[in-house]
Amino acid sequence: MIDPLHQFMITPLINLALAGYDISFTNSSLFMVLATLSSIGLMYAATRRPQLVPSRIQFIGESLHRFISQMVTDNVGKEGLPYLPYVMSLFLFVLMGNFLGMIPYGFTFTSHIIVTFGLALIVFISVTILGFVKHGTHFLRLFCPAGTPIYIMPLLVPVEIMSYFTRPVSLSVRLFANMMAGHAMLKIFAGFVIILAGTNLFPVAALPFVVNLAVVGFEFLVAFLQAYVFTVLTCIYLNDAIHLH
Repeated sequence: MIDPLHQFMITPLINLALAGYDISFTNSSLFMVLATLSSIGLMYAATRRPQLVPSRIQFIGESLHRFISQMVTDNVGKEGLPYLPYVMSLFLFVLMGNFLGMIPYGFTFTSHIIVTFGLALIVFISVTILGFVKHGTHFLRLFCPAGTPIYIMPLLVPVEIMSYFTRPVSLSVRLFANMMAGHAMLKIFAGFVIILAGTNLFPVAALPFVVNLAVVGFEFLVAFLQAYVFTVLTCIYLNDAIHLH
């Protein structure tokens, strides 16, 4: 029986333990390292020999930099440009993780809630620290905008606090759920092809095969869009920390 969830299994590659804790190097760890090295390698190759007429790889690197810098400027303003390396690193890590999961026998670490929640928690904590560094205790005005009538505050403040602290959850679940659902769908349709191909209904296998090809193309689009959405929301949270309301 074809199990569409088997592709998400964590498999230890190198068994390690430290102070009684399992810190084994797994397939998830391997693909995180590959995503990091791919991001570094791409930008190194794009900037190694800059030319006035850019090569293909230089054009890709410059386009990515222009795309992310425009995203930061549109959502945060010029005050957000000092945080461009942070935002671009986050975008490339998520994007490479999504794309590596599309390779046959690859592993999509962004389909695990613990990974996406870890990334979202890093964003949440760093943005909160930035808010207090730039505004001090005045950052708490984020939960109660200036000019709010006093009789609305007992209702507004708890809602704003709850909304703020659910940001890591919403940010992580969106990425995890989309990547997991898409890859499970790919495996299910691929399973239909294999099952039908081994029966007298062999010609019918062409239908799920064509559907699976379309889903593969759609998943590449989703892989990019989810990295984009994750990064845009990070920029919006940065904007809140820098400009408050």
